[in-house]
Amino acid sequence: MSGNELPSHARVVIVGGGVMGVGLAYHLAHEGWGGDAVLLEKAELTSGSTWHAAGQITHSTSSFGLGKCVDYNIGLYSGRLEAETGQPVTWHGCGSFRLAYTQDEMDWLRHTLSVGRSLGFNIELVGPEKVAELHPFYNLDGVLGALHTPDDGHVDPTNVTMAMATGARQKGVRIFRSCRATNITQAGNGEWVVETENGTITCEHVVNAGGTYARQMSEWSGLQLPMTSMTHHYFVTEPVPEFQNLDTELPVIRDDRKVSGYIRMEQQRGLIGIYEKENPNSVWHDHCPWEYENWLFDADYDRVMPWLEESLNRMPIFAELGIQRDVHGAISHPPDGNPLIGPAPGVRNYWCCCGTQIGIGWGPGLTRELARWMVHGAADISMREFDPRRFGSYATKDWQVIKAEEDYCLRHEIPFPHFNRLAGRPIKPSPLYELLKSKGAVHEEVYGFERPRWFARDGVEQRDHYSFRRTPADDMVATEVKAVRECVGVMDVTAFTKVEVSGPGAYALLDRLTANRMPQKVGSITLTHMLNRRGRIELETTIVRMADDRFYLVCAAFFEQRLLDHLAQKCADEDVQVTALSADWSALSLNGPRSRDVLARCTDADLTNARFRWLSAQEINIAGHKVWAFRMSYAGELGWELHMPNTACIDVYNALWAAGEAYGIADYGSFAMNVMRMEKGFKGAGELTNEVTLAEADVLRFARTDKEYLGKDKTLNTDLPWICAYLSIEPDGEIDGHGGEAVLLDGRVVGSTASVAYGHTVGKILAFAYLKPEAAKAGTELEVVIHGQPRAARVLGEPAYDPGSLLPRSDAILETA
Repeated sequence: MSGNELPSHARVVIVGGGVMGVGLAYHLAHEGWGGDAVLLEKAELTSGSTWHAAGQITHSTSSFGLGKCVDYNIGLYSGRLEAETGQPVTWHGCGSFRLAYTQDEMDWLRHTLSVGRSLGFNIELVGPEKVAELHPFYNLDGVLGALHTPDDGHVDPTNVTMAMATGARQKGVRIFRSCRATNITQAGNGEWVVETENGTITCEHVVNAGGTYARQMSEWSGLQLPMTSMTHHYFVTEPVPEFQNLDTELPVIRDDRKVSGYIRMEQQRGLIGIYEKENPNSVWHDHCPWEYENWLFDADYDRVMPWLEESLNRMPIFAELGIQRDVHGAISHPPDGNPLIGPAPGVRNYWCCCGTQIGIGWGPGLTRELARWMVHGAADISMREFDPRRFGSYATKDWQVIKAEEDYCLRHEIPFPHFNRLAGRPIKPSPLYELLKSKGAVHEEVYGFERPRWFARDGVEQRDHYSFRRTPADDMVATEVKAVRECVGVMDVTAFTKVEVSGPGAYALLDRLTANRMPQKVGSITLTHMLNRRGRIELETTIVRMADDRFYLVCAAFFEQRLLDHLAQKCADEDVQVTALSADWSALSLNGPRSRDVLARCTDADLTNARFRWLSAQEINIAGHKVWAFRMSYAGELGWELHMPNTACIDVYNALWAAGEAYGIADYGSFAMNVMRMEKGFKGAGELTNEVTLAEADVLRFARTDKEYLGKDKTLNTDLPWICAYLSIEPDGEIDGHGGEAVLLDGRVVGSTASVAYGHTVGKILAFAYLKPEAAKAGTELEVVIHGQPRAARVLGEPAYDPGSLLPRSDAILETA
């Protein structure tokens, strides 16, 4: 076979030669798969979206995972890549400023500063005078401050991609240009068959790095990857006289409020990039034309004019200059703006490396993590926000367009904590959606489901209240927590993933995929974890043994497809049926010291400890319906979860409410649920990620040593780089933190927070944080940098609320109302 001839087989075939596909090839080579990898590009490398990217990259991000990627990328661009390959990348290390005009924007920058400190970034919050010193031409009227990230810059997108291609080739990757893939199908033996204009290649792993073509490529394989192409403008001015004699390049300015974009130097010219906040333009809803290469659209000045005019007001030295070049190109936007990086849903060894709206800024770091995932079984950063399986079948094409247009308009808006994206909703309302909405529920979307966050009461407006500080919603959450702690509360938890695993082989399958002991008796319940082959946590799930050969699994909503994919590892000779019940079954959570009294009025079942023990399940009758009742509580109170067909949900809820009115029953939502689980020291999805083992997450008590399970050999490793610690932090009454904040021991960074919430019952801010082992010991005095300022903190050795866990096991029957 000649060097230019397409091979018949490879371990992995990457389809797409932009920064994402080439970046993955480069990193697969560095992980040891270089000689087994092939990359196919239909035209020339970078000829899709990559070549027209503006190429900026900044440390100014509040996302902990993306922050790790960005820092890696800047190190790669600023020296390592060129030193390794000998290829120039044209790095401009000019630094950047992100401006703030309002207190909300200043709060955002302060939070980003805290996250940046935890990641070790060179980052500082400065006043307008510092911006004026380093960028004397920008109109700073109204600017309160700025985040200065001096190690930022911009890079030539084509040069970066070509340098990574060189690095990939040097380690054995074969790259074929002018070789368009025409079909991707899976053979009966599980291998992937990639048909091209130049022949067919069979592989173990296939990667969709198709950029604006990725969605239509996925349809060849019966998949639906949610993303839509949105068009974005930037403009290059005529030469700027004031730039001619500068000794250093001006920093990039990110002006989210006035420009809704960025302004920087482009050699001796000005470059203005705009993400308009209204009338966004989506294209190619059905498919991107295959013949489009190095394609640009005509500029639409009417659409961007308000922001373009303001950019000239902010940079007066541009005002009299002409536009020498306009760049109006298409970029992929998934529904939530985050890339699709990881396994495609429902199939094996089909990987997504697409949907990346900021390929230069995010690409190499994300492709390094994908390479690690493919080769070793898990990435080294949490991939939850990028996992393609975070969307389900509800993500139809029409809905994708609505959400992509929403995302585009939010590109330069403040990313408030718990920001609620409202377009295209509701898409999967529960049976109680309208009823709870009429009672004041403010809903959030979780895997398409509508779940109540909190309930508006006492004149508080029924809408999201956004801030980095406490809002009126916090008072409502405090009321809900108090009701559950002192009386009784009910929550719609229909959004939980609900899966039945049945058949003669069900026990054996689940036993080898879970770390804890399986439930032995019918009606018993086990909390356990599923791991990958690196011993990292895939997900946490509750398993209920409904019959000898039938098990009911419950986990967080966004893990549904991940759970189904994990269960699909069953052997060919295992007689197992896996049935997803989430769309057809509802669930309610009833918690509080009066929960037994309320439930007793609705059923003739004996609810005493003797007849209905803690962590057990029974089928009971409520309001004429058969309901599965699980005695367990994420709130840390006496309580039950009630699971039932959708048709029973309204009747069961109404019966509970009618019975509970005499006891002060209240509705509560996910915000109160989160507060209560933090008060009880229960770890959640923010702590239990693919980054960590059970030992690192400090949940090794849920792992058995007397059974074999996937990942066990890595689970028992005691050489831990970090440990999840439980912290109490001094409150200030206004700002509590939001996760990602730096944790300090004697003034040095020893870790960062994962989850943070104010514990209304205990009067303290509570947090989980991943810390160096020497800092994670109970009683250790620490500081947590919240809002840019250190706060006193202490490592707790037991839950802040009910440390003996006596309340969930209570057998008390309180006085009848």
